Amino acid sequence: MKRSFLFVSVFLFTIIIAPSLFAQDNSSTTNDEIKPEEKLVVLWTSADRDVALNMAFMYAGNSYRFNWWKDVTLLIWGPSAKLLTEDIELQEVVKKMKEAGVHLKACKACADNYGASDKLEALGVTVKYMGGELTEFLKEGRHVLTL
Repeated sequence: MKRSFLFVSVFLFTIIIAPSLFAQDNSSTTNDEIKPEEKLVVLWTSADRDVALNMAFMYAGNSYRFNWWKDVTLLIWGPSAKLLTEDIELQEVVKKMKEAGVHLKACKACADNYGASDKLEALGVTVKYMGGELTEFLKEGRHVLTL
């Protein structure tokens, strides 16, 4: 138990406190000026909490913070929508990612299926039908990482 608490504490430090230490200024570049190949979409579909903390959130947050990608979107799709609305710790991490500049979007059809749309919107997630937008992301050449 102590080991997992330590791990979570270190992880949260990385997501919550470190951004202010390593902040970057992306304000001078608009989203339209960024080339599609410099944009990342993390398509998070898993209901597995460890996948969220140890891959989806860690990579999405660090990708933006360390300028690995100029534009980062976390796309919440399927069972991940339900998990996020039920887990306060995950909610806190997602809020910090949004504050850091990561775009948060969720599939409305999926969120509605789980009764999660209102809760996701309250977290600052843009909830809308995403099939067409994901197709456009793919066609324009964005990098999509699916978890």
